[in-house]
This record gives sequence, structure tokens and C-alpha cells, in this order.
Amino acid sequence: MDFLSLFWIFIMLSSLQPLLRKKMLESARIKLLERIEQQRNSRVIAFIHRQETMSFLGFPLMRYIDINDSEEILRAIKLTDKNIPIDIILHTPGGLVLASEQIANALKKHPAKVTVFVPHYAMSGGTLIALAADEIVMDENAVLGPLDPQLGQKPAASVLKILEQKPIDRISDDTLILADLAKKAINQIKNLIVNLLKDKMDLQKAESIADTLASGRWTHDYPITVEEAKQLGLNVNTEMPEEVYQLMALYPQSTQVRPSVEYIPVPKTKESSK
Repeated sequence: MDFLSLFWIFIMLSSLQPLLRKKMLESARIKLLERIEQQRNSRVIAFIHRQETMSFLGFPLMRYIDINDSEEILRAIKLTDKNIPIDIILHTPGGLVLASEQIANALKKHPAKVTVFVPHYAMSGGTLIALAADEIVMDENAVLGPLDPQLGQKPAASVLKILEQKPIDRISDDTLILADLAKKAINQIKNLIVNLLKDKMDLQKAESIADTLASGRWTHDYPITVEEAKQLGLNVNTEMPEEVYQLMALYPQSTQVRPSVEYIPVPKTKESSK
């Protein structure tokens, strides 16, 4: 076999490597999902947004909650018997309110127990989905996020502050219209949060949580820790199954550049150091 033939074989194998790796990862994910389902006797849905890389141009592409996600999750819920619990492994920066609301309402209507696992973070719309669960299981270092509405790049609560700080005759018509939208958006998200929580606690407590999460007390990217989530009154614990971490490892970030974090991925104990 001449050099040119070897060269083309190398090129073909190199081009097939990403596809083979992808298929191996998909197979490993399915096997692990099946194992978790058997252990917990539940429907397990992995809802994981990672930074992905487009195959053609190779630049990073961030993933957010969108309509495609809500369609897939609603389909999975419909395929689940009403007596079968649902477990959602949730890792997302948030996304479209409409899609998040559809998912949350569908989970709330499911008769059997719904558990949301948050191994790292579930911000914004992810937090809304978590509120629909009967139980939220978080890693001890995982975080949720506020649910204050955003009007483009402007926080709705901050827009309303303008009405308090400036005379009405010094505020432009566009700002007044934006303030009207901001008020409606905050009321809508508060009502949604109360609707998700009122069957799990008394109405006054649900309204208090809704006001805290949606009124703009924090910036939109503020990390709500496990301790703060418990103080709010959410049903949160840190009993995270090891299989959830194993599943997260099967959704690797893009590796187009040198990784910024490197370590030997095995447990480290005093005994192993000897």
C-alpha cells in the first residue's frame, strides 16, 4: 500500500472519529438513563444545556431553553403513565419564558411525584421549572436564580423605579409604555409562581416566595444557594445520587481549545495517596 493510500485512510478515519465518539456518548447516556430509571422506578429526563460547537465553523454556541425543548419534554411527559414519578436532571442558564412556563405547568399537572435534580445550576427559566417539582435535589454548591422579568436588556423592576424617582412630566412616552409592560410582566410571573407553589404550601407563603423571586431584590444573575432556597421555604435537599454526576460527565463541553480546568478524574483519599 503506497503512502497516498495510507494518507486517505488516515483522513477518512479522522473524519469518522467525531461521529463515532458522538455515537458512543449517546449510547452511554441511554444506558445510564435506563439504569437510573430502574433504580428509581421513574421516568428520567435529562434537560442539560452545555456550550456546544458548530461543526462547520467551529465557534461556541450557547444553549438556552426554547420551544423545541418544551415540545420534547411535553412529549416525554405524555408518554409517562400518571402513576410513574418523573425525575428531571436540570442544568440550564434559563431561556424563553413561554417554553419554561409550558414545561413547569405540565410538570405541575403530573399526578405522580416530580423531582428536579440540580447538579450545578438552574437559573431563570430553570428555576421556574424547579418550582413545579414536589422536591428539588441540589448539589451542596449548586444554585438557582431569581425570576425577575427582563424587558430586552432592562430589568422590569428597575424600569418601574423610574416612576418613583422622576416626575411624570419628565418621563418619555416610550419609558411610560415600558413601565406599563414591566408592571404587567412582574404581576404575571408572580401569579405563575404562586400557581406553581400554592398546592405545596399555604397561599401566604407562596406569595412571599413569589415576591422575593420576581420583585427585583437581586440582580438577574444572583446565585441562590441551597441555604437561601431553604430559607425561602422551598423543599430542597442535597441527597444527590452519584449517577447524576456520572450523567453530567457524559455531556462534555466543547474541547476545541485547551481546557481551563484539568485534574485526574478519580476519587482522592488519604489511602489512595499512600
